[in-house]
Amino acid sequence: MADSSSRAGERYASPEILDYVNRVHAGHDGALAQAFAVPEGIPAIQVGPSEGRLLYLLMRLANARKVVEVGTLVGYSAIHMARALPPQGHLWSVEFEPKHAEVARKNIATAGLADRITVHLGAGRDVLPGLDKHGPFDAVFIDADKENYDHYGAWALAHLRPGGLVIGDNAYLFGELTGDGPRPRAMRAFHELVAKTCDSVCIPTPDGLVVGIKNP
Repeated sequence: MADSSSRAGERYASPEILDYVNRVHAGHDGALAQAFAVPEGIPAIQVGPSEGRLLYLLMRLANARKVVEVGTLVGYSAIHMARALPPQGHLWSVEFEPKHAEVARKNIATAGLADRITVHLGAGRDVLPGLDKHGPFDAVFIDADKENYDHYGAWALAHLRPGGLVIGDNAYLFGELTGDGPRPRAMRAFHELVAKTCDSVCIPTPDGLVVGIKNP
């Protein structure tokens, strides 16, 4: 009988197994490695190769043409998702830090995707209303300031087409999800909103990835 424990992955996913499955399913991407630069002083990228590949596959499965990303950092996840879009598709990404946005634009241009990705500089709460006119969207990926996840989730669900995807990274909140304070409360509100309005799951990636399909 299969072990249904939620901690099965923690028991079986040794570093050697993770290295193997990453090599097989999300191996070295020479084009991305050549395009990508992460200067000193930039926070570590939270989306790994397998998560990047997962985002790409989710965009393909959704036949995504119009995508919003909240939290560009330096463009890693944006590049993965934009690769899955058709030539006429577009991804709008929002980044708060000017330095991160500048690096992201360079990485995106080097990857040959400058015509498919627009990086908007500013706070998500301020920038997202200006993107309303491009909707409805096929997918919204959220990987930004955690205290606003509930707000970003509500915006996503208001502007996704039925059957569109809402995706939220760091869904375990670095182990703080069940704690107290504005960040855990906002993240729990995001979880509960997605569960209420979507067919959804929280995938046990290293820090959890919520995926919801918006109900009609």
